[in-house]
Amino acid sequence: MNQYETVFILTPVLSEEQMKEAVKKYQDYLTEKGAEIVHEEHWGMRKLAYPIQKKSTGFYHLVEFKAEGALIADLETQLKRDERVIRFLTVKLDKHAVAYNEKKRRKAKETAKEKVEA
Repeated sequence: MNQYETVFILTPVLSEEQMKEAVKKYQDYLTEKGAEIVHEEHWGMRKLAYPIQKKSTGFYHLVEFKAEGALIADLETQLKRDERVIRFLTVKLDKHAVAYNEKKRRKAKETAKEKVEA
């Protein structure tokens, strides 16, 4: 199994519940197909670098997961068909990227723990 990272941008016209529902759809899809979700981050509403479909903002969401390579084509087909998704990118992580992500998460946990103790 390889480790992948997918970032997708949802249209800004969605309500909070609709956005969460769309994210849950892809979480469920990945787990149903045998993928293991390693980490997720919701980056919230962000300004796009350039307008896409006459929209200048979007809801960004990152999912890091372990899966077989064949699943990626199916996932990207699902993302293309969903009109709520305006852009997406899936990247296969090499061992250095995986180590970097783990280190970054560990450091973020330590920082959060220090803030709580202070």
